[in-house]
Amino acid sequence: MGQALHKYLLKLNLLNLEEIKYSISLFEKVDLIKGDYFVAEQSLCNQIGFIIKGAVRNFSIQADGEENTTCFKFEHQFITSYESFSQKKPSKISIQAIEDCVLLIINYNQFHELLEKIPAWKSILAIVMEQEYLEKEHHLRNLNNKSAKEKYLHVLAHSPEIIKRVQLGYIASYLGITHRTLSRIRKDAIYSTL
Repeated sequence: MGQALHKYLLKLNLLNLEEIKYSISLFEKVDLIKGDYFVAEQSLCNQIGFIIKGAVRNFSIQADGEENTTCFKFEHQFITSYESFSQKKPSKISIQAIEDCVLLIINYNQFHELLEKIPAWKSILAIVMEQEYLEKEHHLRNLNNKSAKEKYLHVLAHSPEIIKRVQLGYIASYLGITHRTLSRIRKDAIYSTL
């Protein structure tokens, strides 16, 4: 189970083999069934997860009750509600499995033990946070102020995994359009390629 995390950490070239082995020993395997929550909005997030298999979505509930999906995470990515985890505040987002998932998780206390014993984890955390920030910025830059069709075509071109693996309702929420509009755009895109 720890092979994927081992490979990920090895690729970063920040830890030696002994440190990688110790790090992985603090993570625990957890299965999430499609629909299960890693963390629910307004609850405390006390863990960081690494996706071995499966996919999750981050979303929040708007004042009108609509879900606002902000990102999707797939294999070999870390997940957590960063603000809740680091500041011990209720989460402003939910993270939900959209496929059956296998995760390696580490809780708050073990993670801080890891930071104390292996200071290079601060650099790993900085890399993960930077990737998270860049994904959010990319989402805002490329999906705001564009037509529904442009948004869909952008995701199709740059994040085809989302189109292949995520159900339409979640994609529509991510793009900020209705399910009906998304269905029409997809239909038009299929006909224009024939």
